[in-house]
Amino acid sequence: MIPDAPAPSPSTGAAPSSSTGAAGSPAAAGVPVPPAGDAAASRPASPRTADIWRRWRGVLGVLAAMILIATATVLLSQPRPGGYLDPEATTPGGAHALVQLLRDQGVDVRPARTAGEARAQAVPGSLLLVGRTEFLAEESLLREIASLPGDRLLVEPVTQALQELAPGVSAGALTDVKSRAPECRIPAAVKADTAMIGGISYNPPQGWTGCYNGSLISGTADGRTVTVLGSGEFMTNRRLAGDGDAALAMNLAGSRPVVVWLVPSVPQIQGSGERASLQDLLPAGIGWAALHLLVAALLVALWRGRRLGPVVAERLPVVVRASETAEGRGRLYRSRKARDRAAAALRSAALERIVPRLGLAGEITPAGVVAAVATRTGQDAQQAGAVLYGAAPLDDAGLVALAGDLDILERQVRDS
Repeated sequence: MIPDAPAPSPSTGAAPSSSTGAAGSPAAAGVPVPPAGDAAASRPASPRTADIWRRWRGVLGVLAAMILIATATVLLSQPRPGGYLDPEATTPGGAHALVQLLRDQGVDVRPARTAGEARAQAVPGSLLLVGRTEFLAEESLLREIASLPGDRLLVEPVTQALQELAPGVSAGALTDVKSRAPECRIPAAVKADTAMIGGISYNPPQGWTGCYNGSLISGTADGRTVTVLGSGEFMTNRRLAGDGDAALAMNLAGSRPVVVWLVPSVPQIQGSGERASLQDLLPAGIGWAALHLLVAALLVALWRGRRLGPVVAERLPVVVRASETAEGRGRLYRSRKARDRAAAALRSAALERIVPRLGLAGEITPAGVVAAVATRTGQDAQQAGAVLYGAAPLDDAGLVALAGDLDILERQVRDS
């Protein structure tokens, strides 16, 4: 038998009546209801954002670390613009200051990163300054550079570049880079006097002149003036203001109205005249290594990932009487002064029991319900409408009165 809730009393002020308060709630039908403290335990377990984060943060952390390490390796190992003797670099090893001085003197300095760019900018009567020749060691690139018009200024050329661009010149001993006197008759060196130079000393062929203990040699080859430097330290931003470094650098690099400054920042593809892509710079087995790392990461994710099983229905630990549920709900309404919600609950429960007894057919409207109740009980339709669909009570006494009016009205419908 279904237990009924107790009738409302002025002491609670919000408890539903014996005929209306238990309707529409699981407790009224005898269904066990857990205590308020155990409400969370009765719900099916579902993953929360915090739980998902705790399960996957280790795997995501490993993947993030792998990505960061790979990115740092690529960025640190790849040559970038702004290096030694770069005409646009303002770093200590760059040559931006010298380029700016030359332009202030009216020299047209044209930076080039590839042999193709140098070929497009070279003109007869220009000077081709070539640095970082270790990135131009391919024979086809050196032949292309050798065919360009104008004089040449070679800074620390490697053996292949020296043989192709300065035929007959051979490298000698390696000397310290320090302040040296020219001790020669080359006008550019004599005017500059001492300079920070050294590095590789060269053996000049017949007819060539050497200065600074062979660290600077100059001569004519194939109808053009070729100058070879064993060190370009005096041309950098950090050394340009010392000794006669600025004068020597400007005398050598500014000897012609147009200077094509070829200092590649990355290796070039053989025969293409273009920069090598990142894929060309990677080792041959990097693809398989990346695939192995990906498979290992997936296996770790599958190993560490926890899977949710099916939803398990749990038996509720406590059976609460309907009267206690009704009393608790009433006290909750009263503590929050929710007279409108309490009145709506009372009226809804009363209508659920009254409407089936009226035998209404078709669409059920409030006006139709009020008319049927007035006809069935003989009450005034306006009074019945105020009880069933009126405004919410203003105080606890009005709420208690509404519960009593609903009980009387329901009893009249039932007994008529």
